[in-house]
Amino acid sequence: MAELEVAVLRHVHEGEGGGDSAEVALAQQVDHLAVIGAVKSLESAEMITAEGYKKTEVELTADAKIYAESGSPEAHVYSQIPAEGISIPDLQKAIGGKQLPKDTASLGQRQAMAQKWVSIDRATKLLVRQVDSIEDTVQQQLQRVAAGKASELSEAEVKNLTKRKLLAVRTWTAYRLARGPKFALERKKQHTDLTVEMLRDGTWEKADFKAYNYAALCPQPLGGYLHPLLKVRSQFRKIFMQMGFEEMPTNAWLENSFWNFDSLFQPQQHPARDAHDTFFLTTPATTSMEKLPQDYVQVVRNTHERGIDGSRGYESYWKTSEAAKNLLRTHTTAVSARMLYRLAKICRDGTGEFQPAKYFSIDRVFRNEAIDRTHLAEFHQVEGVVCDRGLTLGNLIGMLREFFKRMGMPELRFKPAYNPYTEPSMEIFGYSNELGKWMELGNSGMFRPEMLRPMGFPEDVNVIAWGLSLERPTMILNKMNNIRDLFGHKVSLAAVGDNPVCRLGFQGHVVPPVAT
Repeated sequence: MAELEVAVLRHVHEGEGGGDSAEVALAQQVDHLAVIGAVKSLESAEMITAEGYKKTEVELTADAKIYAESGSPEAHVYSQIPAEGISIPDLQKAIGGKQLPKDTASLGQRQAMAQKWVSIDRATKLLVRQVDSIEDTVQQQLQRVAAGKASELSEAEVKNLTKRKLLAVRTWTAYRLARGPKFALERKKQHTDLTVEMLRDGTWEKADFKAYNYAALCPQPLGGYLHPLLKVRSQFRKIFMQMGFEEMPTNAWLENSFWNFDSLFQPQQHPARDAHDTFFLTTPATTSMEKLPQDYVQVVRNTHERGIDGSRGYESYWKTSEAAKNLLRTHTTAVSARMLYRLAKICRDGTGEFQPAKYFSIDRVFRNEAIDRTHLAEFHQVEGVVCDRGLTLGNLIGMLREFFKRMGMPELRFKPAYNPYTEPSMEIFGYSNELGKWMELGNSGMFRPEMLRPMGFPEDVNVIAWGLSLERPTMILNKMNNIRDLFGHKVSLAAVGDNPVCRLGFQGHVVPPVAT
């Protein structure tokens, strides 16, 4: 590269301040692309200026190189015709015996007849000569091109040879060169850093420093891309943190039925506890009930069988063997139950005053469901829980409006619903700007007293909670129609790398239509 740069600088100098990159490539007998690299380097150093222009050249095709040495196709045909004439099959056989392109005979016959060198005798059907001698101008033209004198050909000659596929026209970009503001015959290396040695000996005063290019783009990273789910999860975490929530530890995917179902006042006969809805473990199949707080287990048993004040329970026998079964948790509410039990310890022990709390979790849960474009056997649940005195359904609605407004969905609707461990319960609907319609967002409700009183909370303490999936909003934001393209073995790694930045709550809000 250094030698080419010197050659370019000398070319510009000898050309009285001007030059051409094509001439440099020809003089140095190198590829023009290598010269362009040197030109761009010198231009960035402001030693020269370069102006691109289109340059058109013609070159011989593979067949044309053969004809330039041996003669044109029509000349070959003329030379093979004797005085008495020759049949077309014999002509093709005679020319075919030479090392010429296979279509030489047919092309030559057509051109020779067009120039009236030969003709077909109607009586004998033989090719016969019409002139005594010929001048092979096509061969002469091809030889001039081979010698680098294509400029001597007329426009009509170039057009004719190109039409006959004897010339190939090539258009490429060359550069007109001129002196730049820092032109010199020798390029001095520019310094990129100011060193201690320069400051010490004073050489920095005369040193030539390379200018910073603040518009330069940084290299594209080759790895470390975040999955779309992680991006949306990060946004959910920020929303919860901004609202003063504390994240719950959710690293234990394995749970027992007691915390997953029984502590939530979910009956042991509920369909969700069947094997066709839940993944039960075979090894270890059960948890030792002795590891659980025995006094709490007994209160939960009594609540299921006989209820508490104002409730009759389920009036059915509560089986310890059913509560001991191990499973893959079906919801993160099992973690919420553990956290609430820990929070109520102060109230149970009488060691202090009740302290309100706000918890959230975002983690994986498992359901034994049929897999299709909208359902997987494992997905991520987003859950928020607020525990305080005197909470009402109005507090839940207000919290939901604030939470989803920060997500960019301020328009909400609610519909009564049923959940085993919340009463009242509501389904949440929101207006999606991306879809342009109302959509179901999640579920919500107030935890039942049958769940909270056994933990030890006072009667005036209530808990409001809501949950939604992480996959559905991620699919909407990324315009996906199949959940298997988002999560699982079919996910495209290229799509993960090309995934855009996620910022919830920054979309322009569109007022939903009002039904009349």
